[in-house]
Amino acid sequence: MSGIRVALVDDQALFRAGIRMLVSSQPDLEFVGEAANGQEAIAMAERDRPDVILMDIRMPVMDGIDATRGILAGASARAETGPRIIVLTTFDLDEAATRAIRGGASGFVLKDAEPEFLLAAIRTVHTGTSVIAASATRELFEHFDRRSRAEPPAAFAALTAREREIFGLAARGLSNAEIAASEFLSEATVKTHISRILGKLELRDRVQLVVFAFEYGLTG
Repeated sequence: MSGIRVALVDDQALFRAGIRMLVSSQPDLEFVGEAANGQEAIAMAERDRPDVILMDIRMPVMDGIDATRGILAGASARAETGPRIIVLTTFDLDEAATRAIRGGASGFVLKDAEPEFLLAAIRTVHTGTSVIAASATRELFEHFDRRSRAEPPAAFAALTAREREIFGLAARGLSNAEIAASEFLSEATVKTHISRILGKLELRDRVQLVVFAFEYGLTG
């Protein structure tokens, strides 16, 4: 059974070397490609077809936001699902990281995160689950200026009372199982509600749901 194919995009050669060694040391992961800027990343993604890409935001030539959009747009044009993309960020990149999520990234990892956390994030997004529960991610979003937030779009008002309850729990990072236990529902029912919420709000996944909640001050 082949491992999870991982690629890295970062303009620092030393950082790339460290991540390459870390990923290659894992029996279930395979390091398949790297790039030093976003433009190279788009070509690398098409050539090497990684399952997961670790994507820095600030890079020369093309940043990680445009690269994320380009990679996923290219995959869509080829009728492929495309790789899952994890943004590598720091606390002062909250706005840029949020734009990357809107562009299709599947979550955040701090560049100084523990190696075990980074490896867990790779495995998590590969299963189709977004990385949203890490305390670092929530602290990142807490940097948003609550006073400048706009009113939620009309679509949020269209959610039912039950959907709003589940939205709030999901926005706090609770899993389907945790929401089910809290609301005395089956996991299948929670999954159905989450799907309906995402559809009504035109959000791609739970990461975008968390971003939406923080942007409009709907986290509690």
